[in-house]
Amino acid sequence: MYDALMRTVLRHVPSEPAHRAGFAVVRAVGGAPAVGPRVAGRLAPADPVLRTRALGLDFAGPLGLAAGFDKDARGVLALGRLGFGAVEIGTVTGRPQPGNPKPRLFRLVEDRALVNRLGFNNAGAADVAPRLAALRAHPVTGMPVLGVNIGKSKAVPADDAAADYRASAAALGGYADYVVVNVSSPNTPGLRDLQQVEALEPLLTAVREELDRVTGDRRVPLLVKITVDLSDDDVDAVAALAVRLGLDGVVATNTTVSRAGLRTPADAVAALGAGGLSGRPLAERAQAVVGRLRGRLDERQTIISVGGIEDAEGAYRRIRAGAALVQAYTGFVYGGLLWPSRLHRELAALLRADGFTDVAQAVGVDAP
Repeated sequence: MYDALMRTVLRHVPSEPAHRAGFAVVRAVGGAPAVGPRVAGRLAPADPVLRTRALGLDFAGPLGLAAGFDKDARGVLALGRLGFGAVEIGTVTGRPQPGNPKPRLFRLVEDRALVNRLGFNNAGAADVAPRLAALRAHPVTGMPVLGVNIGKSKAVPADDAAADYRASAAALGGYADYVVVNVSSPNTPGLRDLQQVEALEPLLTAVREELDRVTGDRRVPLLVKITVDLSDDDVDAVAALAVRLGLDGVVATNTTVSRAGLRTPADAVAALGAGGLSGRPLAERAQAVVGRLRGRLDERQTIISVGGIEDAEGAYRRIRAGAALVQAYTGFVYGGLLWPSRLHRELAALLRADGFTDVAQAVGVDAP
């Protein structure tokens, strides 16, 4: 029914207003005191085969919501009640920023894909911090693992990037279960240049130092998010850096600037303009990056795979390639409110069919 609605109605509603309306429904249903717990009782992952231990944390299920959907942490609990084992908020920047001019979010329905050039539109770390503090002050059953994704403020020059990321880590790190440094969006000028090892190392070192300062005895896991567009050599370089710095893991991968192999007519794609492409077209390369990372990272380092995951089979392939956790954004947009619960249920069946009693047993069994 949701697919039919997407084909006939939602595809004709501009994407960003549709997102706001859909997110309002999520918050109204999942966040309501009377209704939310009943929603969680039906949809939150409860099958023991789905329980996942990664990053020193316990996840009720391996599927999380990728950064970009809940930029300002306005629906964390509601999204967890729909069935996500983790919710990664953000990307949050040190300074508030409106993002790029609208329209800036577009659907490619034939490709089950999105193009966005949002530009890290968010309220800024100082605005998001009290919301996270409130979540931590009043713990609720069913709260998902909370990831915090931080990025560079557009107005901050590259030479000051480390200080900008450090400020966000200081404001938000104390409330996070894990923190992701995003250096891979194509929509902030110069951001992807920070993926080069010589720029990335001091940045990650600064964030690690700040997290340790603000969290004291509690060590917050730190990961870096890379783009699907990195060459194999650059993936290898990031993996080597992650090992050298003792990062807790890598989130792979962010959107692509490529438009190769799309079903949507080329003139229609060109008319949308610049932006990062997400969804089904990323699946093959994202899978390959997971396998490459798994062969180069320390076995204790976690891979979170994102990009083109549409169903349980796709998530299972990433797990068997070496990802302990998976994330989705576009798959959720096209799949609808029941999609995360359905994916977890079907993933549990796949795990059991192959004789696994938990996710950890399946991680990396097909790695190169």
